Amino acid sequence: MVRQVKINDKVIFGGNKPLVLIAGPCVIESAHGTLKIAEAIKKITSRLKIPFVFKASFDKANRTSIHSFRGPGLYEGLKILSQVRTKLGVPILSDVHDVNQAQMAGEILDIIQIPAFLCRQTDLIVAAAKTGKVVNVKKGQFMAPWDIEGIIKKMKEAGNQKLLLTERGVSFGYNNLVSDFRALAIMRSLGYPVIFDATHSVQKPGGLGSSSGGESQYIPLLARCAVAAGVDAIFLETHPEPKKALSDGPNTLALKNLEGLLKELIAIDRIRDKNNYA
Repeated sequence: MVRQVKINDKVIFGGNKPLVLIAGPCVIESAHGTLKIAEAIKKITSRLKIPFVFKASFDKANRTSIHSFRGPGLYEGLKILSQVRTKLGVPILSDVHDVNQAQMAGEILDIIQIPAFLCRQTDLIVAAAKTGKVVNVKKGQFMAPWDIEGIIKKMKEAGNQKLLLTERGVSFGYNNLVSDFRALAIMRSLGYPVIFDATHSVQKPGGLGSSSGGESQYIPLLARCAVAAGVDAIFLETHPEPKKALSDGPNTLALKNLEGLLKELIAIDRIRDKNNYA
């Protein structure tokens, strides 16, 4: 049985609870733009009655190019995210890249995220765990699903089992990712809620030379497959104008297409018994 990880009375991951949406832009581009996107998603999720966590990065530290936009940074980024939570009443998620960011992030965020490239960094995982907050660990593109057990043990040793596990595709040759949906069942069998990142799973890392490419047309397909498999949450990066997004535009879902996709995912989730995962 998969344990439940609770953010509040409305947002509960795991068990046989309804599908949760984690969504927002890849990176905080501006305070006004971030709040506007969050408001739009909140309206959609309120209409559809789907639990919602807003996500956005305050620093994209793993960009392909040193000249790529990274975001406003820790202090300003957390301030903006805090405003989103206060004004809209939604939980917030962002990622940390350094041990020194964990404590301050833990004072603001509801969910601390460990990026895929850093998922084996013991000190970072321990620092995030010791905040006492829910920790979402993205499985590295270079890892087998059963290797996630090492991460679980690190969280347990640090005294925190409020853990979420995210699948975001696995490296397949150069500049390419594929999704092995067996991984979702394997990861969930370890007893923790599993999230599927449908937008980063269609990314082409470094595929454009100085930046990453992507095949956003496959986001709905992969999202539907993952929900049919029984995941506890779906992770989607969305933007009003993906072509103008300052990060990950090629693998971002257009905001105008979010509601239609969510309606499909909710319908699939309602007929999927997560307790009978196999």
